[in-house]
Amino acid sequence: MKKWLNVFFALTLAFVLAACGTGNDKENAGDSGDKESKTLVVGASNVPHAEILEEAKPLLKEKGIDLKIETFQDYVLPNKSLASKELDANYFQHIPYLNAQNEEFGYGFVNAGGIHIEPIGVYSKKYKKLSDLPEGAHLIMSNSVADHGRLLSLLEKEGLIKLKDDIDKTKAEIKDVVENPKKLKFDANYEAALLPQIYNKGEGDAVLINSNYAIDAGLNPLKDSIAIEDKESPYVNVIAVRKGDENKEEIKALIDVLHSKEIQDFILEKYDGAVVPVSE
Repeated sequence: MKKWLNVFFALTLAFVLAACGTGNDKENAGDSGDKESKTLVVGASNVPHAEILEEAKPLLKEKGIDLKIETFQDYVLPNKSLASKELDANYFQHIPYLNAQNEEFGYGFVNAGGIHIEPIGVYSKKYKKLSDLPEGAHLIMSNSVADHGRLLSLLEKEGLIKLKDDIDKTKAEIKDVVENPKKLKFDANYEAALLPQIYNKGEGDAVLINSNYAIDAGLNPLKDSIAIEDKESPYVNVIAVRKGDENKEEIKALIDVLHSKEIQDFILEKYDGAVVPVSE
């Protein structure tokens, strides 16, 4: 009898230990799985930003990062969403705009890495080159003051206007135009996203359009514009994050992937020079 009791207790103890071990194994496996898979939520403009991020998805998946892309149609909500922690990062803005937003709203966002440049262009249904613009021509542009410097600098480079010598031209405004021989009229009262529609309706004599909106509307910045920035533009589009998050492993992985040869080749092939990749 004593022998059978010993056997019974031995079997019972073995069963309990096995059950406990199985539970711990599952728990540990669950913990390991959580550590291996991370979700990264990035806000982006439809074109080209979201398209570039879609191409980066499988490369990030290989690194254990599940990339979620939230698309936006304007230049205001992506930063508000980043500030409210609905996003881990955003990808839509250039450095002067990021700096202006930080100054105006106190966001404190930082540039985690520059990805590409979208040369801004001038479009016209009426004229084939800027020199054809008549006296008093009506130029329509974005109401984003952060973009005015690049627009005015482009016009200055083309010889249509002259800006003050002692200003940072990335911060130039219409009031900083000191020479305007053709008496061009600047109309800066429109949302950037509406500019392709305004151009297609034939409004104004020329429309200055951001390349992401031009491409999204089916325009080819290199072929359809009558003037365009060169690749030396200082307006690099960046991955913006809350201060301190630039050191997170998943953010660093995102930058590494976007700087990879695979993604840079994709940008060059997909946009045929209308979007220029950078690695800084």
